[in-house]
Amino acid sequence: MRPSSAHWDRVYAAGDATVSWAQDHPAPSLRAIAGTGIAPEAPVIDVGGGSSALAGELLDAGHTDVTVLDLSANALALAKERLGGRGDAVEWIVADLLAWTPARTYALWHNRAVLHFFRCEDDRAAYADRVREAVAPGGHAIVATFAPDGPPTCSGLPVRRSSSDDVLRLLGPAFVELHAFTEQHVTPGRKTQPFCWLVARRRSDG
Repeated sequence: MRPSSAHWDRVYAAGDATVSWAQDHPAPSLRAIAGTGIAPEAPVIDVGGGSSALAGELLDAGHTDVTVLDLSANALALAKERLGGRGDAVEWIVADLLAWTPARTYALWHNRAVLHFFRCEDDRAAYADRVREAVAPGGHAIVATFAPDGPPTCSGLPVRRSSSDDVLRLLGPAFVELHAFTEQHVTPGRKTQPFCWLVARRRSDG
């Protein structure tokens, strides 16, 4: 069973200084996004963004249409508070991703450290459905997940590790790989977590 909103609200209730996925600066995400060449006004959604600094970094880079979706209201509150008055420039969505229906399409879907919590085939298929519903033809999907040699658990929960090829197969033939790479993420506790990243483009006719 995938983790509930109550679980993640408890995780974020005391802040996020020690959560294993924390990054002071989301450099791999920013490099991957910049590599797609999307326009600053193109709509971007950070799925499972939690309290990440990515939304603020995107605003700093000139992006004007940024959405963050997460299951935890506590996580999004932390992220919005850090942005101060700029927080109103971001659309914040508290929702269960697998039950969410996108109200519009996006030029870019970014998701770091969420897919590996979806372990069963039905949940993974639902994840791929959300990507296909949310990403416009010609748009991009960036997905980062624990690599095959990554940890077997995260936040006390079992995970399903994947290669970039696994993720591409999951997204289906509508997506083509543009770039894939491995990141050695160092946690606040100084442990190393290998992540696999996939940058894919949705076919214009897909």
